[in-house]
Order: sequence, then structure tokens, then C-alpha cells
Amino acid sequence: MKKWDVLPCDRNIAERLAQQYQVPFVMGALMQTRGLTEAGRIDAMFGSAISLSDPLQMVDMDRAVERIWHAINHFERITVYGDYDADGVTSTAMLYSYLESNGADVTYYIPDREREGYGLNLQAIDQLHAQGTQLIITVDNGISSVEEVAYASQLGMDVVVTDHHRPREVLPAACAVVDPHRLDCPSTFKDFAGVGVAFKLIMALEGPDYDLTSLLENYADLVAIGTIGDVVPLLGENRTLVRAGLPHLSRSDRLGLRSLLENASLDNRMLTATNVAFGVVPRINATGRIGSPDRAVRLLLAEDPEEAANLAADVCDCNEYRRQIESDIFERVLEDLERDPRPLLDRVLVLAGEGWHPGVIGIVAARITERFGKPSILISIDGEEAKGSGRSIEGFSLFEAVCSCSDLLVKFGGHPMAAGLSIRTAAIAQFRERINRYAAVHAPHMPVPTLTIDCVLHPEQLTIEVPRSIRLLEPFGTANPAPLFGLFGVRLQDITPVGGGRHLRLTVVKDNYALRCMRFGVSLEAFPYAVGDFLDLAVTLDAKPFNGKETLSIIVKDCKPAGLDGAEVLQGLQIYEKGRRKENLTAREVDSLTPNREEFASVYRFLRAKNGFDGPEEVLLYRTCALPGGNMGKLLTMLDVLSEHGLTLQQRSAGVCKLTLEPVQQKVNLFDSKILADLRALQKEGEPYGGETQNLQ
Repeated sequence: MKKWDVLPCDRNIAERLAQQYQVPFVMGALMQTRGLTEAGRIDAMFGSAISLSDPLQMVDMDRAVERIWHAINHFERITVYGDYDADGVTSTAMLYSYLESNGADVTYYIPDREREGYGLNLQAIDQLHAQGTQLIITVDNGISSVEEVAYASQLGMDVVVTDHHRPREVLPAACAVVDPHRLDCPSTFKDFAGVGVAFKLIMALEGPDYDLTSLLENYADLVAIGTIGDVVPLLGENRTLVRAGLPHLSRSDRLGLRSLLENASLDNRMLTATNVAFGVVPRINATGRIGSPDRAVRLLLAEDPEEAANLAADVCDCNEYRRQIESDIFERVLEDLERDPRPLLDRVLVLAGEGWHPGVIGIVAARITERFGKPSILISIDGEEAKGSGRSIEGFSLFEAVCSCSDLLVKFGGHPMAAGLSIRTAAIAQFRERINRYAAVHAPHMPVPTLTIDCVLHPEQLTIEVPRSIRLLEPFGTANPAPLFGLFGVRLQDITPVGGGRHLRLTVVKDNYALRCMRFGVSLEAFPYAVGDFLDLAVTLDAKPFNGKETLSIIVKDCKPAGLDGAEVLQGLQIYEKGRRKENLTAREVDSLTPNREEFASVYRFLRAKNGFDGPEEVLLYRTCALPGGNMGKLLTMLDVLSEHGLTLQQRSAGVCKLTLEPVQQKVNLFDSKILADLRALQKEGEPYGGETQNLQ
């Protein structure tokens, strides 16, 4: 369940924009809700001109250029030191190719994720020194490597740092430190991925008369992959680079990329940021998670067709293996939580297991956060040591939460939405307790997952012109997501399984308009709604070719019972969990969880008429019609009390409940309940009880 946040639309402004730019009203509404109301911003978003700022705006860029050209001209050994993700890999391949084309004695190095971890390390520096490296150029790392850069200097090696991560208070003592996030950097655009900074370095190396068109032809395909892969905002110069790069990627002359696109079934297709994000980036990332991390660089640099084909097949096999490992761990986590659901009451889920592959636990953590709507940290135990990776939700800084437990950790790092850590196995239980204590103080009401609806549509507004005009907003990604539209209060008329039962075609009706929609990845058995239900749909729109012409495609991304307030449902769930954790409750909170006789009767009558229930909790809330306003906390309390008295057998997991009716031997007094008594006992001292006490007699 998510909170659905509908962006406010000023109809007058939307209509003016639609008329001014000759687009459908829906596109005018999108422009207004996304702040595209001024000519300058509109031209920057829709204009086709390719323009990038002067790379020498970045502080230390001139020093980096001078040191690198000195190394090239004096035949010094240069090592491009990258990272094992798509951003680091493309940065490495791009800068290596450029330096090699300019006659440099250049090699590259990608650290092993498990053995070495992220960024520069002393052992790698020793190895590069032994191989004769005189200059290290970091890409997508290095800004925090103060000790490592100092060590390289002691060995007689210079370092040029290019990075895009936030610097710490002390910068590395390198020949040059190029990072747009330096506090003293006057550059106008800050949100580059590592590959964007590396491309700006190449622009600067070309000198003041650089040919931007030629550079984009040579490198924009790599820049696009790395920028999309690093999930940076696709606005400003990032948008320019990706828009320029996608057409080059579609017709790339890199043998490895062509083989990779063929293996991903993306050859001969118009590439978008979305299909690159799902089809290309995970395959490159997989090599850094599983096995040898430099295979992706070799793939991007391959000049022999047979080598390119073999490497592409190997990379794709690696990705399939990664997906299988990820799926296995995810299922094991769900099984553990089904056996013992108590951790699900925590504000931050800390889940640990033996032998979980540390290269994929971050992806699994993202899936757990998506499934349960809470920050989560997965920890892989290997003897006395353990490694963890976590993902958060907007509004809760997981990095700050992890920092509060720093004395328990061997190593840690991250940002508000993600964090990584190393910890002694013996300290995991204490870490779980401490991070949840931090969350209780700093996020007593944990932010909830939000689904942003750009605007609400009426069926008559859905024409093929809408998705055609939406293409003006591409490429879609962070800070510029694909538009999501609301179709509210539609009646479900038909449900048809398609694709061998793996997907559904839904027919919905409103105002005498019938619409066909697709719900992908959901089987008929897993779809909790029935013909006749009234639903709110969150949909995306596309124009798909069919029989030689474009037709409107409506894809359902999420749905809920019509009018159900997701924010209120989730608030009730949080109060319920607070009570289950035995935390103090206000009188209002106790009252919100305490049912009366009529509410009990309504829920039990429904369960008896249907001989139980099996499905999402919010659907049960909708079906019983017992709790106007969507009080999920009260519903779950009633289910617990029914189970306490032996009237039902209850199984709950991930927002889904299965309720089986048990034979009733005699009348029971539902209000003679330890659960309800415990709730009243949790009320803060000095606060009067706010419930209807006569209903508890």
C-alpha cells in the first residue's frame, strides 16, 4: 500500500500552455504540474540544441589537464582506476579509449567488490606501483581516499581524482581533485554521474577548440549508459548527454555493445532511458557483483567480433546467475519472515542470514523495502564477520541512522537512500536494537512510500495524441519520471488472462467510456479484485505499433479500492504496530485501535458469508465496509481478537492475510480480551481513555 499523492493542477495555466504549444490539454497539465511554465525552462526541456558548459569551470580541471598531458607526452605509465558498477565501468572504458587514442601508455584497474571494496585501496596501489604506474586517474571514486592518495605519493605516484560523490571535510592531497560538489567549485551544473565528470575531463583535454559533435559521436553512448545507470537527475546537462547518447547507442560501432544489445533483445529497437536502465545497466552491473569485474570493461573495448560475442554472452549469463541468486535470497528472507514475522513490526528491518551473496544483498534490500514499505538492511554473515547493504524510503536518512551506530561497525558509508556496512556478527542484534531506537526518536511516524500522480484523467481525454506529446519529455529517469496518470472511480467490467496467464487485460468503464488496460506480471489468482469492483488506477500511457499504425496502450502500474485513502491506511498500520511493540499510546491512538460491537459484527458477518478471506489487507478493509475512512489499525486489531478467541485461524505476511473460520463451540465475549486490555494499559499515564467504554462491557 502506498500514499497516492496527486499533484495540484491549475486548469487555466494548463489550458494556456496547451494552446500556446499546440499540445493536448493533458500535456499542458503535465507541463504545469512539473513547473514547466516559463519559456526558458520549456525551451531547455524541449529544445534540440546541444550545449554543455565550459569544462574549465570545474575547479582543478586545468591542473588535471596539465598533469595528464605531461604524462602522455613523457610516456609515463597511466592507470585509469574505476569502479565495478555501470557508471565506473563506462567511465573507465571511455577515458582509457581516449588516452590510448592519444598515444598514452595507459592501462586500467577495476577493484574486486568482495575482496577490495569500493575505491582506492593500499594493496591495489602497491600492485600498480610494481607495474610501473606513475599517474593514477580515478573515475567515479577517489574523493574520500585521503590516506590512499597520500600513500601513492609516498611511493612516488601522482593521482588525479575525478569523482561526483560528496567530499568530506578534508580533500585528498592529489595533483588535482575534480568534483563538482567541492564547496569551492564554481561550475554551474553539479549533478553529473562519474562518467559525466570524466567526459568533461575529455572535453578539457581537447583544449578550447574541442569539437563537441565529434566527442559525442565517439563517447556519448558510454556517457548515456553510465548516467542512466547511476540514477542521477536526468535534467540539465545530464539530460543533454543522455538525449545525445541514446541515438548513438542504438547504432554504436562498439562491437561489445552491439553484441550486448543483441543478447538483451534490444538491437534494431529505438532505445530509451527506460529500456537501457532495465536491459543494459543490470547486465554491466552483474559483472561487478558476480565474478571478475573487469569483463564489462573488456566487453566495451573489444575489437574482435568473436571476443565481443563471447564476452557479451558471458556477461548476460552472469546477469542471469545474479538474478537467480537474488531471487533465492529474496525467497529465503520471505520464508524467514513467514516463520517469524516479529521483525516486521520494527521501523527499520534488519535481516541477517548465513552465506547470502554480499554482491546482491543491496538489490534484495531494495525489493524488501518495496514489498514492506520500510527501510531495510540485509546482512550477510560469514563466520565472525558480516557485510550489510540497505535501502531507505524518501524522508528517512538511512546513512544518518547507520552513523548513529558507528561504534558497532567496522566500516560504513552511503547516502540518505542507501548505505553499506561491515559489522562483527556478534554485534548484529545490538545494531538492530540501536538503529530502531534511533528511528523511534527521529522518525516516530516513519515516512510512508508515496506514489506521485501527475494528473487525474477522464476517459474522454485518452487519445493517441497524449503519449505522442509525452515523448517530448523523454528521456525519463530520476527527477523526470515517466508520467503517471490517475483513472479514478472506474468500474471493473472484465478480467482476461493473457500471455499464458502471466498478465491480465482489464476492461474498466466510467461515464459510458470503456477502456482496455494491461496489468503486467499479475496472474488471475494473484489479482484481488472482482468484476463490479470500483477502483482507482495509476497508469502510464504509450503509443504502440499495431497493424501498421500506432494505438493507445494503457498500462496499470498500481490499483486500489476507489476512494481508499492510502495515507490514512498506512497511519493506522503504524499505530497498530506501535501497540504491538508495546510502546506508549495516546488516548486518541488507543481509541483509533479499539472496535465497537457493530464493527466486530460487520467484519465477522463478512468472513462467515465468504467462509474466510485470502488477499491483501486493504481489500478486506474495502470488502467489509466496516471502517469508513480506512482504519487499518482497527481492522487488524479486530482480526487479532477474533484469532485470540479461536474464531479464526490467521496468517499474515507482507500485507496479505489468510483467514480461516474455526468451529464455534459457544458464545464468546469479544471484549473479554487480553489484547484490548493491553492496549488500554499502553495509554500514557495521565491521559483519560477516549473510547466508548460502554461497548467494552
